[in-house]
Amino acid sequence: MEPSDAAPVGRESFWRRRVTGPVRRQLTLGVTPDRLAVTFAVGAVCSLFPFLGFTSLLNLGAGLALRLNQPVLQTLNQLLGPVQLALILVYVRAGESLWGTSGDPFTIGEMLSAFRDLPMVEFLTRFGWAGIHAFTAWLITAPLLAAAVYLPSRPLLRRAAARLAALQPAAASA
Repeated sequence: MEPSDAAPVGRESFWRRRVTGPVRRQLTLGVTPDRLAVTFAVGAVCSLFPFLGFTSLLNLGAGLALRLNQPVLQTLNQLLGPVQLALILVYVRAGESLWGTSGDPFTIGEMLSAFRDLPMVEFLTRFGWAGIHAFTAWLITAPLLAAAVYLPSRPLLRRAAARLAALQPAAASA
């Protein structure tokens, strides 16, 4: 074997190693593109739940109930962690608008500090309504988010599966 034929060791990018590689493996292991698109949609909705510390359990429960791929769900959960943090305040403000109230202005940093430093009763007294507002907005936007992920990802995954299927007979005969 020529040295140029060998695959470079450790040269794959993080994105390819941790995201696109596992998705490709799922498509070649018999997971249908439609099922993977459902997994992406449910995982995105669960991963953007506006309460810290619950998304992994929510993904686990939804994955078990719907028989979805747990590694894909949990990887998506980790990738969307920063987005979840950014959307908490968006969900709170949207919920306030839905409820017709104006809440106490705060930052995510203040909320995290209060969660860490205050007794739970005091934290809930200060941020309880913000949680209800955020949950309401998330609940209303969840079907829209699921559709926004599922509808474009399904044809993309179908095309990727077709390409991989076309490459497999060529690889098997080589």
